[in-house]
Amino acid sequence: MALDEPKETDNLYEINGFKFIVDKNFYEKAKPVKVDFLGYGFKITSGIDFGASCSSCGGGCG
Repeated sequence: MALDEPKETDNLYEINGFKFIVDKNFYEKAKPVKVDFLGYGFKITSGIDFGASCSSCGGGCG
């Protein structure tokens, strides 16, 4: 997550006073995406399985 300005390749979502900019191509790979504010920061969850091994690097990509 980072501060950015929207581009033509982004979707802009405004939820509860927060604006979220997400690259359209990335969103198609990552959906569903959920952003929770925990009081001390944000927790982001998505449909991407980061625990799966990567065949192109022999597994354990991080």
